[in-house]
Amino acid sequence: MTLIVLFLVYLCGSMMLGLPIAFALLFGSAATALHMGGSATNPQIVAAQLMRGVDSVTMMAMPFFIVAGELMNRGGLTRRIIDFCNIFVGGVRGGLGYVTILACLLFASLVGSAVASTAALGAILIPMMADSGYSRPKAAGLVAAGNMVAPIMPPSVPMIVYGVAAGVSIKSLFLGGIAPALYLTVIMALSWFFISRKDAPASNFRKPTLKEMARIFLDGLWALLMPGIIIVGLRGGVFTATEAGVVAVVYALLVGVFVYRELAPRDIFKALTSAAKTSAVVMFLAATAQVAGYIMTIARMPQLITGALSGLVDRPILLNVMLMAVVLLVGTAMDVVPTILILTPIFLPLLKAAGIDPVYFGILFTLVNVLGLLTPPVGPVLNVACAAGKVKMEEILMPTLPYFIAQCILLFAMTLIPETILLPLEWIAGYVPRAPVPSILDYF
Repeated sequence: MTLIVLFLVYLCGSMMLGLPIAFALLFGSAATALHMGGSATNPQIVAAQLMRGVDSVTMMAMPFFIVAGELMNRGGLTRRIIDFCNIFVGGVRGGLGYVTILACLLFASLVGSAVASTAALGAILIPMMADSGYSRPKAAGLVAAGNMVAPIMPPSVPMIVYGVAAGVSIKSLFLGGIAPALYLTVIMALSWFFISRKDAPASNFRKPTLKEMARIFLDGLWALLMPGIIIVGLRGGVFTATEAGVVAVVYALLVGVFVYRELAPRDIFKALTSAAKTSAVVMFLAATAQVAGYIMTIARMPQLITGALSGLVDRPILLNVMLMAVVLLVGTAMDVVPTILILTPIFLPLLKAAGIDPVYFGILFTLVNVLGLLTPPVGPVLNVACAAGKVKMEEILMPTLPYFIAQCILLFAMTLIPETILLPLEWIAGYVPRAPVPSILDYF
């Protein structure tokens, strides 16, 4: 009954009225507390839980990385990354599509947000592809799907949120996201190869001279050094994830002001303002999700859900697949961060009971949440791509579908074969799972 009260007020009530998710969470939690009575209605306890939700040193990494992404985005980075990618794949048939896919990967290592990456790259690449003879809806669909790599490649804001909520190493999550990000890039390139081979216009790319290539390479190298510094620093134990965020901000500021010389004081102020707004939204979500998590805990909701799914605990592969399907369904109506904050405390007892490593699950969990950004009716990335490409939502859905199916197949494969994530993670970060992760390969 308690669960029904919470979700009737939250999902069917507050959200349908158009309230922001954070307020819907708070009102849903308040309704559940009033229904339960007792200590749950104590305002001091609620206030303490609100503070506890944001009282985390690790969570400080998030605003730093958001600031770094804003500074790099406003400091002339986007154009340089596109020029850099053009050197390698601009001359092949369908070359602008491959440029888009590669640019999404490189830009992801700096921004960490699919929406921000889609807005920045889409504003340049979609008109560029349209002027070269590509269909605008196809170009917008490619940009939207290609940017699914942004929250997977470090630095990743959703992984920071999951790491804090689940109490696992953000360093391991960051380094564990590299291999899936590369897989996503490869699967996007393969999909584009089959999609574009029939109707892609001939490339009008002019091959640059060696002098021009050297200039473009050196110009883009400054931007691409930042993810390298972060990954090497984390791997070598030079700094923590939070300290890496500070390093990223300082580096982005120095490059934007003194190297590219495109970051004016006005741009810095706008970057800080935008980052403050984004961080405030996420922090308030984290605070209200902590209250909801506290109410769910004292209502024994995790135990009830664990009990309902206890039959799958002995079949961890099937359990993992089912959890992914649930998250994908929820992701059609909710954004990434609130989904992570709400579902993580519910799923953790199941993971422990089934022996599923929380870092491995966190990487999959982040990816399946991100795929929800491509699905209507909400689809934030789809909406941004439509705005950037000046196309309607119904026009972009079909061009995006093949990439979405390919990404879901990849997710399913990584769920069945954890070695695809764990082996690169062990090699890159030296991470050893807390418990053996069940794999479909165990049956052969």
